[in-house]
Amino acid sequence: MSSHSRTTTFPPLPDLLTSPTRADAPTAALDPSIATASLGSIVFPPIHSLRAGCWLLNYKPTGAPLVSYDGTLRVESHSGGRTVSGDLYQRPVIYLPLNLSAPLPAQPGKPTLVPELSWKPILLGGPNPANGIPILARSRYRYYVRVTALPEYFYFGNTFTLGFELWRFTAPNTWVNETTLTAQMVRMSGPAGYPSPADYAEGDVRNASNTVVGRLTMGWLSTYYRRCTVEIDTVSGSERPLASGVGHTWQTVMDEVGWQVNLHLSDVDVAEASGASWSNTEMHASMLARRAATNLDSEWRYHVLAVKNIDSTPRGIMYDNGGTDSNNVPREGIGIASHWIIDAGWGTVSGQRFGTADAPYFRTAVHEIGHAMGLYHNFADLGFMCTSDVIAAAGTPGTPFPSNIQWSFHPDNLKQLRHYPDPFVRPGSVAFGGASMNTPLITPTDLEIDVEGLALEVKPLLAELPLGAPVRVDIALVNRGDRAIRVPANLSLKGEFVSGSVIDPAGTSRSFRTVVHCLEDHAFNLLQPGERIEDSMTLLRGAEGALFGTSGVHEIQVEVHWDVEGMVARVAGSTTVMVTAAVDARHAEAAHQILATPDAHLVLAIGGDHLTEGIKAIQCALDSPVLRPHYAVIEAKRVARRFRNRKADLKAAAALLEDGCVMSPRELGKLAKAASQADTGGAPLKELSKQLKARAKKMALPVADRRALDALDERDNGKPDTPRLRA
Repeated sequence: MSSHSRTTTFPPLPDLLTSPTRADAPTAALDPSIATASLGSIVFPPIHSLRAGCWLLNYKPTGAPLVSYDGTLRVESHSGGRTVSGDLYQRPVIYLPLNLSAPLPAQPGKPTLVPELSWKPILLGGPNPANGIPILARSRYRYYVRVTALPEYFYFGNTFTLGFELWRFTAPNTWVNETTLTAQMVRMSGPAGYPSPADYAEGDVRNASNTVVGRLTMGWLSTYYRRCTVEIDTVSGSERPLASGVGHTWQTVMDEVGWQVNLHLSDVDVAEASGASWSNTEMHASMLARRAATNLDSEWRYHVLAVKNIDSTPRGIMYDNGGTDSNNVPREGIGIASHWIIDAGWGTVSGQRFGTADAPYFRTAVHEIGHAMGLYHNFADLGFMCTSDVIAAAGTPGTPFPSNIQWSFHPDNLKQLRHYPDPFVRPGSVAFGGASMNTPLITPTDLEIDVEGLALEVKPLLAELPLGAPVRVDIALVNRGDRAIRVPANLSLKGEFVSGSVIDPAGTSRSFRTVVHCLEDHAFNLLQPGERIEDSMTLLRGAEGALFGTSGVHEIQVEVHWDVEGMVARVAGSTTVMVTAAVDARHAEAAHQILATPDAHLVLAIGGDHLTEGIKAIQCALDSPVLRPHYAVIEAKRVARRFRNRKADLKAAAALLEDGCVMSPRELGKLAKAASQADTGGAPLKELSKQLKARAKKMALPVADRRALDALDERDNGKPDTPRLRA
């Protein structure tokens, strides 16, 4: 293969392949069957077309008998031609022992001789075409196939040319355009097992120097491009989102996408959460406990949990989308709230319980599955990836919501679902956002705009931290211009707007995004001149591993993106922190536990008692005098929230907040909110309230966090407070 060329975070999707004569293409040529025409003594060659759907692909490089790649080729047919892409996974090799000598018979008083062994490598077999569209192991993924040339309508005879680029997957979100190749494919009868033996071809693969570098085979499997399972679990009393009530089902939706779907209706008796609604932690724990056993290396399974109410968002949420927990699986769990009361002004369903309004309830489930498949919000139409509030606001007296819902994906989203590389759409591979328009743009780069007068300030809470400590970063969106600017209403990592990366001293970049993603929240504010929106984040781990895994200077880059009239507004900022080396063996051990335990980050993000390995790692950090100040408030937030049958322990939370405890304003606000909602009070509540108020005097609290502290103060003083429903 040729030397590596262009490197990017995302391989470009295939172009639409067209021909100058496509308008003259006869309709008969679209028939994949073989035809031979004759006129008098003139005999025309057979006419073929490349059949739309999924093809089983195999590529074997020359000179490497133990290297073979299997995968799929997705052929999409348009009125204007074809769009074609594929993915390749390396076939496993195993080693079998061979006896080179037989053992000698045992003799009295002498040891039995052990036979000499040798190990022979064996290339395993490929997918069986009789089993349909193959699902291959995530760890074996190697290439994205971007097809650049093929017969877009038909071809004469039994040969055709296939041109393609191989983009090697080198790391999460990193690709290298390794080579451009051409294969002269010859139609022949396919081996046993193929559903359509006539739609099969093989050919030699040549590089730019016209040297044969491999052999390619392809055989048609299915009219669908991909296949998956959607599992739905519900608590008692929550409806299953199965249909729109106006003719749309999971089958019809996925048929339009071109995905073969298996709908698995699972448990209907998931135990209720401990309070009036579900926390992110409880949803994550329930998903791990109740979803059907599955192997994401042999099945693409997306899990929907229908509950009555969700703490952090009224309609839907995707938890664990960053793949930073112990099973390292991103985009595996989504939830919807059946008992949310629909807002006033939402057309004919205003005031109804969400689960009883079939159309918006089912639409939200499809919307969330779209997120699980790697899609972002799309406001170019009123289709599935638009948000419910935007669609409701677009209703008219003649066509009120939900009758104005567009029951389809935008064409851009359809192309992405059909032609994104596998890691971006299958569960358990690239974290959410890996295939976003940000890294890099799938839409043309001239659609990204910088907003004049808007700045993103990024500042670490501490400029120097010990190895193993989380890094707290304050961010602020500031309007330095002379006019109001429409911006996201908040900069929480739980929204879709904020992302970033950390560049370590060796120059390696690791991305970070939220672990919990609020799917339908899409609030904006007008930021007046001189105004600012502030928030903070605590960074520890990203999809590629620990963000601060070595000592030295680390650069933190933060970006905010949002949609503006079909364009993508962007503002960015950066800062640096110094990570110091371990000072003693105890510190080194604790840092190693934290950095090597993915669940420690998930405990930091959502708390709970079910992530035992993460809790153990944080306890190890608390036992280290060096790291204890950096983890005390994280543990305090966890124990101050009830979890299932365990009540909030405000006494333990207060005991953790000793002098020197590192705490951001946002963490103070979250701890105050947890304490104000706790079922316990008395002396522990007073002590915790006293400590938080004393610390608040030394920092500038954002409005929301100030309100949380005021609510705690009112409760501490015995004043009536608002009902503490977690909704």
